[in-house]
Amino acid sequence: MTTRALIAVADGVEDLETVTLMDVLRRAEIEVVVASIEGRRMFTCARGSRLTADAMLVDVLAQEFDLIVLPGGMPGAERLAEHGPLSEMVVRQARGGRLFAAICAAPAVALQRYGVLRQRRMTCYPAFSDRLSGCTFVDQPVVVDGNCITSQGPGTALAFALALVEQLVGKGRRNEVAKAMLVG
Repeated sequence: MTTRALIAVADGVEDLETVTLMDVLRRAEIEVVVASIEGRRMFTCARGSRLTADAMLVDVLAQEFDLIVLPGGMPGAERLAEHGPLSEMVVRQARGGRLFAAICAAPAVALQRYGVLRQRRMTCYPAFSDRLSGCTFVDQPVVVDGNCITSQGPGTALAFALALVEQLVGKGRRNEVAKAMLVG
C-alpha cells in the first residue's frame, strides 16, 4: 500500500520549508501531492520562488492521506488558516487519528485556528507562541505529540521532514534517507 502525503500550499508559504518537505518525503518514496488553495497551480513563495503544485486542493478534498502538512511563511500560513475546506480536511485528519503537521508560523496561525492543538504539546516559530492557547508550547526544533508533529522554522525544516518520514514509514527508512543526504 502506498503511503501518501498532502502538502497544502498558498502564495506566501516559506520557500525552504516547502521545497524541503517535497524533497525529503519523495526521497523516502512517499507519494507526495502538493495541492494549491489558490485559483491556479502555480504559486509564489514568501522569498519569491515560483513553484507549481501537483493539484488543486479542491480536486483532492475527498481523498485520504496518511499525512497532511502545512509549510509556514507569511502570509502563506494566514492564507492556509483562512481556507475553510483545508480546515475541514485537517480537522477530519486529526479526528481520524491520521498524521497532521505544520512548521514555522503555520502551527500557531493555522492549526490553532482549526482547533486541533487543544491539550497538545507543540512548537512553532517562537515569535508566534503568544498566539497560542489551550496547548503547551515547547521550545524544541521538532515536537511529536501523538498524530500531531510541529516544528519551528526554516532552520528546522530538514529535521522536521525526517521526523515526518520516521512517523510515516519508520526509523529505518528515516535513517536511510538521512544517510544518503549526509545528515548526521
